[in-house]
This record gives sequence, structure tokens and C-alpha cells, in this order.
Amino acid sequence: MKAVNYYLIIERIKEGPKKVGGLILTDQTDEDNRYAKAKVISTGNNVEGIKEDDIIHYDKHAGHGIQHKDKFYSVIKQMDVVLID
Repeated sequence: MKAVNYYLIIERIKEGPKKVGGLILTDQTDEDNRYAKAKVISTGNNVEGIKEDDIIHYDKHAGHGIQHKDKFYSVIKQMDVVLID
């Protein structure tokens, strides 16, 4: 599976509950966070500055899902990435 043009194929990273000031924050309490974390699986031929296996933060409302060999991935545009870890 290979991304083309300015697209990225990513696998979302599920983060466990976080503790802040003694409170446990779950996915449901973190709804105000607009960005999600993911691992880059494939980059398109026109993508610059992002490579495979990078950990990125992207707009969680961007892109669409795709299933390939019993795994679920997301396809987003390069412009939806806000930072690289």
C-alpha cells in the first residue's frame, strides 16, 4: 500500500488515560482536543518534510478511513499535519 501525491497513510495511536492534577482524563473527557496522534505508514511522492515512521499530530476531523489486510488506516492530506514529534 503506497500513498500518492500529497496524501499520507497513517495509523492512529490510541493513548491511554492521562493523569492531570490527580484526575484521570479519558478519550471522552479530552473532546476539546482538536488534534490526534498517529504513526505515518506511507507518504505520497509529493510530500516533503514527513517520512515513514514519523509520529505526527493532525486534525482529527481530517481525512477518511480505509481498511487494508484486516487493519484500519486513515488517509489525510499533508496540510492536515500540524507537527512532527
